Amino acid sequence: MKIIRKIAAILVALSLTLMLFAGCQQQSAEKIDIGIIQLIENGAFNDMREGFIQQMKEKGYDDSTANFHYKNAQGDSTNLNTICQEMVDNDMDLVVTIATPASQAMVNLESDIPVFFISVSNPVEARIISDMEKPDKNATGTSNAIPVNEIFDLADQLTPGCQTYGFLYNTGEINAVTTVESCKEYLDSIGLSYEEAVVTNSSEVQQAAQSLVGKVDAFFIPNDSVIQSAMNLVSEVAREAGIPAYCSSNTTVESGGFATVAISDTQIGAITADMAMEYLGGKEIEDIPSVVVPATDVVINKTTAEIIGAEIPEDIAASAILVEDAQ
Repeated sequence: MKIIRKIAAILVALSLTLMLFAGCQQQSAEKIDIGIIQLIENGAFNDMREGFIQQMKEKGYDDSTANFHYKNAQGDSTNLNTICQEMVDNDMDLVVTIATPASQAMVNLESDIPVFFISVSNPVEARIISDMEKPDKNATGTSNAIPVNEIFDLADQLTPGCQTYGFLYNTGEINAVTTVESCKEYLDSIGLSYEEAVVTNSSEVQQAAQSLVGKVDAFFIPNDSVIQSAMNLVSEVAREAGIPAYCSSNTTVESGGFATVAISDTQIGAITADMAMEYLGGKEIEDIPSVVVPATDVVINKTTAEIIGAEIPEDIAASAILVEDAQ
């Protein structure tokens, strides 16, 4: 009888062990839910999103371990706020926000869900976080500070003689405003002048661009989602006037702008994914510093160069990324 009782006890213990193991396996197999939010559809934001998702999948968070919930507000701020609230209501494990407006909207909810932002030019000025090194507000991510000095230096090489630049931007986007302020400061320091035309929505973009023709030698387009969404119209105006449009992203150049010094949109998405991986690995948000991703790519649109009659110096062409219209 003692032997039987011992065997029974062993079997019970084994059964409990198997049940515990099965429970652990089931728990580890549960998928995490990752929300992804864009304000508007454009090539740059799409590349950032895909760069993030691809990097997550390569690091093990594929369709078997993660659900990616992508939402696009189609340029509507009311939709954007609704989407952010839905992410909270659906209890996402983390939310990824692309560019400044989406990041502001999500962080302003002050939820317990960690936010990883992609490509916010000035996270502190936008009040998304208070400190790059020690991020707060349950958010961290990547910044794409625009190298305005380098872009204007490139302009001087590609289209020398430009004395007046035209800024086209939406005053409702803090990222665009701060970039234009940096541009003004730099142009003031080198004795060049500027004009500006501001918009509040994409329907105003074409007329605003046309208002600058005859006043400026070149356009400058900051990192502005409203302008980017109507970049084909800006390109059309600039090409007809025979003036270059310098931009803040390679996708905007592909949409008909002339040239830029920019980051890789796919790469900045991937870098943000690596930061999300640190969090999922157990690191606290405040211990994951926000990072500025440097601009490394000179991007020039060959189609635009031919239309406006700009020659690309051989030394620049040798190292630049030469593109044609994406539209």
